[in-house]
Amino acid sequence: MSAEKLAFLQNFYTDVTLYLPAEPAAEAPVPVAPPVPQTAAVTAPLAPKAPAVAPAPLAPASLPIPSRSYSNPTAGLERLASGFNQPGIHPEPAAGPAPRLVAPARAPETAAPAAAPAVPPVMLTQFSTLGDNAQGVLLLFRLPNEQFQKLHRNVFLNKMLQALGLVMADVVLVNVESDLPVALQNLRRELAATHIIAFGKNLLDVTIRNTQIYEPVLFTTLGLSYLASATVDLVEYDVSLKKRLWPGLQAMFSNAQ
Repeated sequence: MSAEKLAFLQNFYTDVTLYLPAEPAAEAPVPVAPPVPQTAAVTAPLAPKAPAVAPAPLAPASLPIPSRSYSNPTAGLERLASGFNQPGIHPEPAAGPAPRLVAPARAPETAAPAAAPAVPPVMLTQFSTLGDNAQGVLLLFRLPNEQFQKLHRNVFLNKMLQALGLVMADVVLVNVESDLPVALQNLRRELAATHIIAFGKNLLDVTIRNTQIYEPVLFTTLGLSYLASATVDLVEYDVSLKKRLWPGLQAMFSNAQ
């Protein structure tokens, strides 16, 4: 404090003793450390980076958005990039080359087995037999089994065979057990048929469309003679039917001699 200022204060504050503190000694100059060479400079550790603040949500479409002009066009990109560095948000890895799809090797195609040819229904027709066929003569019927089992004692049939020079032991009685005709090849597989007399209609497959009742037919390629007649129960009690049957039987067996 200067002497003039001290004298003023002493006059202003009467009966008050003012003390002027001693002036402090001049401080010694602080030695300045020599400059550190650039090669020995140590980089101070960086302060931990504060977490980036999530960008504010966009304004609704209904509110007007003020237009801004950015002097630095990259500032928006930097703020956008900072959003990917937020905790808990992991940017998706860059897509690599698309994987190559490899089709599985196809197994060698095997030829499908050929479908079995359809079996004609007549080939499935079953039949039962009575007697032997030493002479190759067959008598066809379509009867209930109980009635068929009694045919070998039928008076009419025995007299018919006797007129032809045959007996019941020389022929085979065949009962067709279906509404369908029996196949000739199935018969010949078991029986040596050369003469067939059918008492009924549609009893043999090869004679359905090319034969007439009481008219004998000769199948030269098959070595077979065939004659169709009415059912045995009708012929047995009808004299007119017997008269129509007999000429056909004579013609059939005369051709065989």
